[in-house]
Amino acid sequence: MKPGMHGGDADAKVNDGGAGDSLMLQDGQQMLSSQETLRGCSTPSVCEKKIDAWAEIQALPKLEEKDRAACSTKTSFSSPPLNPDREKLPIPDDSDIGRRVSSASLSRRLSGRDGADLPQMTRISIDPEGNTYPEGGAEAYLVVFGCFCALFGSLGLINSIGSFQAWLATNQLKDYSQGSISWIWAVNAFLLCFCGLQVGPIFDAKGPRVLVLIGSILIVTSLTIFGFAQHYWHFMLSMGVLCGLGACFVFTPAVANPGHFFLRLRGRATGLAATGGSAGGVVFPLMLEQLLPRVGFAWATRAVALISLVTLGTSCLLVKSRLPKKKATKENILPDLRILREPVFALTATGIFFVEFGLFIPLTYITSYALAHNMSHKISYQILAILNAGSFFGRWLPGYIADYMGRFNTMIIAVLVCLLSNLLLWLLAGDSVVMLVLYASVFGFGSGSNISLTPVCVGQVCKTEHYGRYYATAYTLVSFGMSYLAEEP
Repeated sequence: MKPGMHGGDADAKVNDGGAGDSLMLQDGQQMLSSQETLRGCSTPSVCEKKIDAWAEIQALPKLEEKDRAACSTKTSFSSPPLNPDREKLPIPDDSDIGRRVSSASLSRRLSGRDGADLPQMTRISIDPEGNTYPEGGAEAYLVVFGCFCALFGSLGLINSIGSFQAWLATNQLKDYSQGSISWIWAVNAFLLCFCGLQVGPIFDAKGPRVLVLIGSILIVTSLTIFGFAQHYWHFMLSMGVLCGLGACFVFTPAVANPGHFFLRLRGRATGLAATGGSAGGVVFPLMLEQLLPRVGFAWATRAVALISLVTLGTSCLLVKSRLPKKKATKENILPDLRILREPVFALTATGIFFVEFGLFIPLTYITSYALAHNMSHKISYQILAILNAGSFFGRWLPGYIADYMGRFNTMIIAVLVCLLSNLLLWLLAGDSVVMLVLYASVFGFGSGSNISLTPVCVGQVCKTEHYGRYYATAYTLVSFGMSYLAEEP
């Protein structure tokens, strides 16, 4: 038995016998043990250092009752709970960095003489597969902010299509019907969702940074070309095809990336990131409402391109993955539709399809609706900003609540709010500005959950290392319903 360790008192036990060595920290609240040889101990001295580090923890003062409650298994190893068969988790190999807790890193984090590092360790969550999640910290929240910026500059444009639709219908494309103009946004939305089928597996294998960089270049380029467009096919190629492809490269990584750092608080983190799309949906319509009459269409779209350049450039610097990169093999890179055979995931994907099916109608036509009912030009453009302002809170608050109330339960309530707002407010609004503003606020709040909760729900039915693949496959189904945007309003 090692010096400094007393058989009756120590909770950290070392059993002699080479291959039978194990570590155990037992305090009634947490248990981390190894049933096999300490791996990563290339020499006896290395093993001794690691064992002594665990022994030092036992000398720390006992935690107060309130601190012990905060460090309980229920708090530390949170939803989903550990499988009873995996209650004693083996300490993984030190080489498995980026995803699993190594014995060396545990020693470093737990060996502070004053116990200052112990509360930090208790924030970590572990899923049934042994993946660890920091549940906070500067690095994690910088990634969330990077995803916020990515969605601001990409999804914010999608949330502003009502402003573009109304302008084009009364200016450059006034000789075309509303349905013909809507094909531009239908193609955009289709590519945004459908091409994720390939982007998701690449995200899982190689991380988000290169994907977001490619998407950022495509989006900024499309907006620059959009300002010079004069004919229908110009608008279709620039905003429909090029911007749709660019948004696809950004969308899936930006929504799925927070899931690499959060498990118990995944709803809150994803909701914070998703508010970027709503913030862009507020800023861009208000910008266009002010700039289009003053500087014209070309310079207004260039101003939008500049903001997208700044936000997307920031996201390229901040997004990152915690998973080790995989080889570019067929199994890792190519889509796999066989996952739709899983009943739970298939039902979840079908539900997402219907949620998205009803979302884009107000986003596309609410500004045109207001103009058709003789509301002022200013109110007609601002109504879309009001809808996205409601969506801002609808993405953050339900995500926060979902971590405690249940992700699917919260999603059902949010969908019911959308349904009732359409039946009781929009159908009765007519020419009433007050009713339309109220509808935009309520529907915006309810519909905000489509981005913040759908990825979290998908994350509950798959492993984290397959998160991007499953989420993108679900939205591939959504893409086939996007042709309805081209129907006459």
